[in-house]
Parts: sequence; C-alpha cells; structure tokens
Amino acid sequence: MSSSPKIEDTLREAIISQPGVILDDKDVMHALIAANERAMGGNIVDLRGIAMERLESRLDRLEDTHRSVIAAAYENLAGTNQVHRAILRMLDPIEFEPFLRNLSGEVGEILRVDAVRLVLESVQNDNDPAVQRLGEVLSVAEPGFIDDYLTFGRGGHVRQVTLRQVQDASETIYGDKADWIRSESCLKLDFGDGRLPGLLVLGAEDPHMFGPQQGTDLLAFFAGVFERAMRRWLS
Repeated sequence: MSSSPKIEDTLREAIISQPGVILDDKDVMHALIAANERAMGGNIVDLRGIAMERLESRLDRLEDTHRSVIAAAYENLAGTNQVHRAILRMLDPIEFEPFLRNLSGEVGEILRVDAVRLVLESVQNDNDPAVQRLGEVLSVAEPGFIDDYLTFGRGGHVRQVTLRQVQDASETIYGDKADWIRSESCLKLDFGDGRLPGLLVLGAEDPHMFGPQQGTDLLAFFAGVFERAMRRWLS
C-alpha cells in the first residue's frame, strides 16, 4: 500500500471543477512546481520550470510597465484639465486690473502655486499709480532683467519655459514671499514686435513642485494663451 496521503474528495472535486483557480494562483503554482522538481530528483533539469520562471519574470515586468503607463496617463490628463481650467478662469475678467489680480487669486489656486508674479520690462520706473496698485502681482524691471534672471547673468540661450528649484528667491519678483519660495516655473513672454518681453513666474513653497526633469508642453501652452491675452490689453 502507498503511504502517501490521499487528497480529500471534496478538495479533489473542487480542483477538478475549477482548475482555472489553481492556474491563476501564483503561490499554489509555485508550490506544485517545487513539488514536481523534488519528485524528479536533483539530477534532472526541468526546462519547463525554467521557462515558466522566465515568463513569470517577464509578466511581472510588463505589469509594472503597464501600471506606470496608466499612472502617467492619468497624471497627464489631470494636468491638462488643470491648465485648461486655469486658462478659462484667466480669460473671464473683461478689464485689465481684474485680469491681473485674478492671476494671484483663483488662477493661482487652480494651478496650486503659492505665488504668481508678472514682470514687465520697461524704460520707465515702477512709480506709476497703476503699477503700485497691482504691486502684489505686477513688477516693472529695467530692460535685460528677464534674460539675466533666467540665465543667472551668464547669458546664452533662453528657453520659453524654465523649471527649477531656488534657494534664495528674488525679492524683486516675490516681495515678502521670497523667503519661502523653493521652486518656480518661469514663462518668458513675447508681446510682439517693438515691445519688450515679459515674464510670468509661478512660485511654490514645495521644492519638488517644479524641476528641470518635468515636461513643459502644458506650461508653454498656458504662456501662449497669456501672451495673446496681454497683447490685447497692451494694444
């Protein structure tokens, strides 16, 4: 007589009636394969077991990639919706001062940034009453300031969108909020022929909010819409 224990009838019937449950359970399959290898002995190479292990490894990698792709797609969709909502809210005001104040208000809240600043280069000073009324969002700088700020005074090519971390934020741009700004998105603005450039700066307390490894397509689109809106006001 065999001394091997018999499988219970109820368990045996359950396995026979639903074999797919066994095949889909990774831990059970590993146990069965290990038992089969022990039964064959150590001198026999089980090529099917090796092949299965490799297939399982590939499947795990594919599942990880699949999850990463889905997560990236959802993140990109969420970012797109966020920028679209900010643009629609930005275009709501029909007067210039509410348009600018709205940047540091609801538009900034939608974009989840802690500071929004518009810098305009001008040969005039910032003593204009309109500039002083909008001091929380608007500042005026001398010609050349924007390129110097974006390149740290080193010159060279200036990108439309610059994402970076900051240690000592500029008081010229952020005012009394400069002490706690740790990352920023700088959008250089082209207002058309014959006009000096501008700079829209989004500042964040989170040092990881903006970084050079992030994509810039959505922010470039946002900058393009803002440029066109400003050209209407400047004209």
